[in-house]
Amino acid sequence: MIKAFENHEIWFVTGAQLLYGGDAVVQVDGHSSAMVEGMNASGILPIKVVYKGTANSSKEVADLMTAAESDPKCVGVITWMHTFSPAKMWIHGMQKLRKPLLHLHTQFNKEIPWDTMDMDFMNLNQSAHGDREYAHILSRMRKGRKTVVGHWQDPKTLEHIAVWQRVAAAWADSQDMRILRFGDQMNNVAVTDGDKVEAEMRFGYHVDYVPFSTVMTYFEKVEDKAVDELVEVYFKEYDHAPELEDKNTVEYRKVWNSAKAELTLRAVLEAYGAKAFTSNFDDLGDVNVEETGKGFDQIPGLASQRLMADGYGFGGEGDWKTAALVRTAWYMGQGLPKGSSFLEDYTIHFDGANSALLQAHMLEISPAIAAEKPKLEVHHLGIGVRKTPTARLVFTSKTGDGVAVTVVDMGNRFRLIVNEVNCIESKPLPKLPVASALWIPKPSFEVGAAAWMLAGGTHHTSFSYDLTTEYWEDYAELADIEMLVINDETTLSNFKKEMRVNEVYYMLNKALK
Repeated sequence: MIKAFENHEIWFVTGAQLLYGGDAVVQVDGHSSAMVEGMNASGILPIKVVYKGTANSSKEVADLMTAAESDPKCVGVITWMHTFSPAKMWIHGMQKLRKPLLHLHTQFNKEIPWDTMDMDFMNLNQSAHGDREYAHILSRMRKGRKTVVGHWQDPKTLEHIAVWQRVAAAWADSQDMRILRFGDQMNNVAVTDGDKVEAEMRFGYHVDYVPFSTVMTYFEKVEDKAVDELVEVYFKEYDHAPELEDKNTVEYRKVWNSAKAELTLRAVLEAYGAKAFTSNFDDLGDVNVEETGKGFDQIPGLASQRLMADGYGFGGEGDWKTAALVRTAWYMGQGLPKGSSFLEDYTIHFDGANSALLQAHMLEISPAIAAEKPKLEVHHLGIGVRKTPTARLVFTSKTGDGVAVTVVDMGNRFRLIVNEVNCIESKPLPKLPVASALWIPKPSFEVGAAAWMLAGGTHHTSFSYDLTTEYWEDYAELADIEMLVINDETTLSNFKKEMRVNEVYYMLNKALK
């Protein structure tokens, strides 16, 4: 199991019935225990699976699901029908269960014992139709779930379960996710705004505004000694020019002030129990901060970069939806090697089949996706209320496949847009000292960019190398939101048809739930 998920459990419940006698139930229980032990010992699952017994009646199912709902360690439930389990007995339990559900269609034995199989064996090992009976009632109830088909010892089967486990844990994390906005949305920007009430009902997270006057109360409590210590951490962890350590320079002062901003933001986030935040480059305290000292003297880009690497979600210009997704991507990906980050489409490189999008921002990209050790630098930044030398980490991203996602508010529903991309090596950018990534959206720049825009996608994304489309499909299923995927198989003609069908479906779907 992965330590990051050590406080989580996945419950395993087996369906059966008493029709076949007590001896059969004992065998079912023994098989289930062995399966769970084997799954946990596989080294593939990030979260421990806990066997919770065999359910043989409606009351037993309801009691188990009620217990799952009330146990904070339980982040999801796996169900499997060992024998034929009449599905009406699952109705009340499924009505109680709101946590993520995975239906595992498997069998204890891998192969049919051709020479020895008798009627008793066949009656006992009948998930082939037991799971179909169970699945029917889930479908009739419009119960969202993930269905995994395969033998429980097959690594491919376990890998699909592992994906769902990570999503289930991230979903639990989002249910009490507090997002702080330091400043409002950037004026007149549409795509980063949205219905915060509906978002809390749909996704679980809560969005609060924190005025900069409140931020300043924490700023004033930061001790110089703590700032000095953090600056030393910067110099140890990141490459930098030796002269940056000269305390008599503007550059050193900017690094020092960035460290104070980081300590301030950490203190605020911890005090509020927040997991994500947004900033606004036009709201950083007093305009004449050099005279009053009441505010940040630069965009807190370095602080935002480091906070993201530590697991805080971030969104630029008040983009709370992307901030939430950045946190969720980080949470899902704990223990995976390549990293995730907030990114923004910035400028285009037209080069035929190699046409690509440069991903950057003012400064705020997580060093978790850096190809090499980031470099700490100070350069003038001419945007927002502070046009001043500003500290930041400079690097280019790793190469390889990844997935960019965004959530947009379509007025009557949320839409999750997923674009599979290929990050390629960037040429040097000596006059652009910011963190960046260069990617080709699949299936091509022309089709990928057109589909993204037709779907109403944002210019901000939550990006990950480790997560695949499967993770976000599971996430969309849990949230019960629309999902559009742009990948190698996408054509604009079919994509437009899918959007038109979705428009009708999501109007009618509300009447069924």
